[in-house]
Amino acid sequence: MKRRGLLLAALAGAVLAASGVDAHEPPRTLHQVGDHWTAWDPPSSFEEGAELYAIVRGDTLWDLAARFYGDPYLWPQLWERNQYIRDAHWIYPGDPLVVGFEVRPLEALADLQDAEEEEEGDGLDRSLGAPQALGSESDLYCSGYIAAADRGFPYRILGSEFQYLGPTLNWSRVDRRRGDALTAPTAKVGLTMGDIIYLDGGEQGGLEPGSLYTATRAGKMVSHPVTGEVMGRFYRFLGRVRVLSVQETSAIGEVESSCGPMEIGDVLEPFEPQPIPLRRRSPLRGVNDPVSRAALASAPAIVYTEDEVVSLGQHSVVFIDRGPGDDMTPGDFYTIYRLGPEGLPPMVLGELAVLAVHERSAVARILEARYTVYVGDLLDPK
Repeated sequence: MKRRGLLLAALAGAVLAASGVDAHEPPRTLHQVGDHWTAWDPPSSFEEGAELYAIVRGDTLWDLAARFYGDPYLWPQLWERNQYIRDAHWIYPGDPLVVGFEVRPLEALADLQDAEEEEEGDGLDRSLGAPQALGSESDLYCSGYIAAADRGFPYRILGSEFQYLGPTLNWSRVDRRRGDALTAPTAKVGLTMGDIIYLDGGEQGGLEPGSLYTATRAGKMVSHPVTGEVMGRFYRFLGRVRVLSVQETSAIGEVESSCGPMEIGDVLEPFEPQPIPLRRRSPLRGVNDPVSRAALASAPAIVYTEDEVVSLGQHSVVFIDRGPGDDMTPGDFYTIYRLGPEGLPPMVLGELAVLAVHERSAVARILEARYTVYVGDLLDPK
């Protein structure tokens, strides 16, 4: 009876990772680790300086992100630090969480620094204040990327429950003297959060219950606004789909979050959680101190905007012509410039921050803009 009580307590302590999302079928295989039950395999040792927290009943990653990071929307960053948790919807009392790393005081590092480093201090500008989130979840998960035009995807949406709801009558079996035949291919156009859908692949295709996928739609071809070179095709993120159950050649899933209506035929790719970059902001580069025109000769550029928005400003999400091999990483700041007439210096327009880097492009958010920003404006690392 004692063991059964522990099992029930562990199940009762499993909670959702994000607010407003219904619980799905919990993991079925639990095992005892130390003095508690869990579905995961938490590590027994941690990096030096790791700050640990023991999960208690009632905790969620959403609430813990608000507690430790000051923003519940940063829960993917907490999940990223604890990758032994395979499904963020289910965490178990007693499991350890790495919530951060201890920063040792300068005095403790004195024996590792030479006299010059000690004189310079740690190099941090304390006047910049606390780190800030450079974007939001929607900036990351409701944007997209530029990739090859013929990019392949493992799965797609085959149908939905709404195809079963419309009235249908077979023409050959209808007595036309009693009225016309009724046909309705679907009772709803556009699939959104909570809708039940059907996927291809199934067990034969490697789908597993509980797996999470990003629904994606292929868009138009993108050409570089400066060089005219074809960069690839834009792929838009539509939301996330969780696999509920699998059959031999198909699967049943649920739209877990939605950025816009999904349609039958939209494709799926494995969901990859990405932390929102946290950085300290510094003032915009002075308008009287632009870089030289020559420094922008091969500079990164803003090449695309979702929905082809023309006039851009603060908070606009843009796409840059750089990938992982171009020394660009999430959290990098860039000053936005525009070239003027020959012989005149570039104009400082504003500043943006890189949020994510994909195969052929990076996603960024404009943090500050003095004037309207356009596709084709150039960037210089801050």
